Amino acid sequence: HLYKATQGDVKTLDSADMIFYNGVHLEGKMTGIFEMMSKDKPTIAVTEAFKENQLRKVSASEHDPHVWFDVKLWIVAAEAVEKELIANDPDHEAEFRENYEEYALQLEELDKYVQYEINKIPKDQRVLVTAHDAFGYYGQSYGLDVRGLQGINTLSEYGSKDVTDMRNYLVKNKIKAIFIESSVPRKAIEAVIQGAGKQGHNVEIGGELFSDAMGEKGTEEGTYIGMVRHNTDTIVRALK
Repeated sequence: HLYKATQGDVKTLDSADMIFYNGVHLEGKMTGIFEMMSKDKPTIAVTEAFKENQLRKVSASEHDPHVWFDVKLWIVAAEAVEKELIANDPDHEAEFRENYEEYALQLEELDKYVQYEINKIPKDQRVLVTAHDAFGYYGQSYGLDVRGLQGINTLSEYGSKDVTDMRNYLVKNKIKAIFIESSVPRKAIEAVIQGAGKQGHNVEIGGELFSDAMGEKGTEEGTYIGMVRHNTDTIVRALK
């Protein structure tokens, strides 16, 4: 949400034949660069293919951009990529279709895996508490009550009342684990844990989740499928 493109980034984008990005205002300050690039080359927000009712509304004028946490929606995004590739490079249509169909099958299996694993968590413990509200689509699709200390944007600030309210919620509902995120400082979560401890309720850090970023290149978590599996396994292990 906060990232500002460097000259090197602009040069890399300028050298591309096509550009795909998420959209729904996820990219913040980079949106203007994409608009500029669209004058010279195909520049596509994959979420443009989504219907209004597929997007999670968080205010009268704002949608949640973290669509990739519903694997079924990411299949829609992958199909949008396939169609744009075919439209701009029709000579390779057969290859694009084959690759999409193969990947869509992998994503369908992933979707089933996530639901199967989440179902292992006792129903009264299916509460996912994180630093910012990145997992709304995940909770909506797979049956978790998701609560973030901050809003959907890491630009938003949390205050002492947010910490207190979250602490009280954890104590009242006997929630035993909350999660830090790879792209958000852990200070706020640690404040909630300390507050709950003073109330006599022990809360543990259930692990680190990937929210607005994947893992390092070359690792399992550095792929979309690996990242979703890692998050799911971490959540289930802590809450089960």
